[in-house]
Amino acid sequence: MPKKPIILVATGLFPPEIGGPATYAKILLEELPAHGWEVKILNFSELKSYPKLIRHLMYFTRVWKTLPLVDQVYALDPVSVGLPVMLACFFRRRSYFLRVAGDYAWEQGQQRFGVETDLDRFSLESRNYSWPVRGFKKIQTIVAYRAKQVIVPSQYLKKIVSNWGLVPGKIKVIYNAFEIDNNQIKDLTIETDKKPIIFSVGRLVPWKGFATLISIVPRLLLKEPNLQLIIAGDGPDYQFLKEQIKQLNLGANVKLLGRLSQADLFKQLVEAKVFVLNSAYEGFSHQLLEVMALGVPIVTTIIGGNPELISSGENGLLVPYDDKTALIEAIEQLLFDPVLNQKLVRGAKSRVVTFNKERMIKELIAILEDNENF
Repeated sequence: MPKKPIILVATGLFPPEIGGPATYAKILLEELPAHGWEVKILNFSELKSYPKLIRHLMYFTRVWKTLPLVDQVYALDPVSVGLPVMLACFFRRRSYFLRVAGDYAWEQGQQRFGVETDLDRFSLESRNYSWPVRGFKKIQTIVAYRAKQVIVPSQYLKKIVSNWGLVPGKIKVIYNAFEIDNNQIKDLTIETDKKPIIFSVGRLVPWKGFATLISIVPRLLLKEPNLQLIIAGDGPDYQFLKEQIKQLNLGANVKLLGRLSQADLFKQLVEAKVFVLNSAYEGFSHQLLEVMALGVPIVTTIIGGNPELISSGENGLLVPYDDKTALIEAIEQLLFDPVLNQKLVRGAKSRVVTFNKERMIKELIAILEDNENF
């Protein structure tokens, strides 16, 4: 019996941690063995209690020791795991594949170093930013350049990575997969006559647009006095948003729930009448796939990979980022138009089934098993 090929998956997150990268790594662990692959997971977050340089050195050592035992290497981000993987593979004279699901340099620049430009412009520039931002840009570019192939979850991110200087032929698009486990939803109670709840979720960072979403609540209350906005997630903007709620006297109408488990998140989601993602940047949103599968109508922004998933008026509503008037109009449509509401829910459920695990895994294996890649 031929030996199964072994793949090392280097990931920054893994369940029980939540988020798209953790879910993606879990899918690989569960699905690749059914297609003849053995999977070894190296989870960088297991080392997060150590100081930064120490944990990166420890992770490099783990990758170095594991490389002789595997046939392929797949790094799921270009910096936290990508850099140690690149260095270990360089010294071992091995190749690796890289997944890029976002621009780490831009995200860090927005959070920590005063970057205000949008991602499209940022991906084309270097000289106008502080040295840490330029350093992150250089690292992710080098790691991507040295990878055998780069895999991205949307055509939009293919354009962004191409802006780093990579030839488009080196970048392959494999859309994310999402299938709700029946065990995850069997105990959910989905009401047909829902309360006027708007739900949003995400890391509490500036580009997620939560401050704008909170700021429009007073105008929404003029038409729906019982309206509630519920936001799940944590992040550096938590105290800022909490203070904003206090200043606007919205304590009874806006709730910050913090980080939730996936089970609790789903329970909150199905109670909502509208889901809003007012984001300036989404490579390809795994969160939107979850919401579509759970049958909650969506308002989101016409940016990044969102238009590859949402067709406005068919399976959701698309609005410009941070456009208060457009947000209010779209939300009110879904609060008060049950016919449109149900049309979008049906369209979303029909669309989400095309993003299945079988398709995603087969496309990945086709790349891994290409004769030139072994």
